Amino acid sequence: MSLLHPLIKELLERRGMTSLTEPQRRAIPLIMEGRNVLIISPTGSGKTEAAILPVLSMFLRARERGELGPGINILYITPLRALNRDLLDRLSWWGGELGIEVAVRHGDTDANERSRQSRRPPQMLITTPETLQLILTGRRLREHVKSVRWIIIDEVHELAEDKRGVQLSLTLEILKWLIGASPQLIGLSATIGSPREVARFLAGEAGAEGVDVSM
Repeated sequence: MSLLHPLIKELLERRGMTSLTEPQRRAIPLIMEGRNVLIISPTGSGKTEAAILPVLSMFLRARERGELGPGINILYITPLRALNRDLLDRLSWWGGELGIEVAVRHGDTDANERSRQSRRPPQMLITTPETLQLILTGRRLREHVKSVRWIIIDEVHELAEDKRGVQLSLTLEILKWLIGASPQLIGLSATIGSPREVARFLAGEAGAEGVDVSM
């Protein structure tokens, strides 16, 4: 907890969270060091917060130092099936409390919202692998994603096993090329039998630290 930004710690205390779960205790220091990390643990063990709390802490500190340019700084990629109301509420709550604009973009996002995002991009965008691929073909949003520094990929085990994983891998390589650098990658996975393969899928030759809290 001592590694997190003071505002994050204050909000955790306000919510009555005085201790961290095992995945959070093990993943947060690695993420704060800037490493690519694959978090493997069961549903309900706090994987989302294990990724989002250190990323938001690093975002806040970078913003205070004036290091963040305009555009999208955080990408949260998730399969459409996992893009549920609970996830959106949690991420939007953190964004609202910390003054970080959070927006969602997928196939059903209406034209007005898509236009607004193109004109005034959020600092954190929640999207699907398929929609991210489309975003990179658009002139304005393609410029906005050049500011991405952190990418969180939810349900990475599900994506790694089929053709959507190939699609996502190619899309991420294009994104890295546009940015001119490799953003920090954090993958969230259910218990799997081949963590090394999924880590390689997530981060390629750069590699990813595994935090395996399977049960």
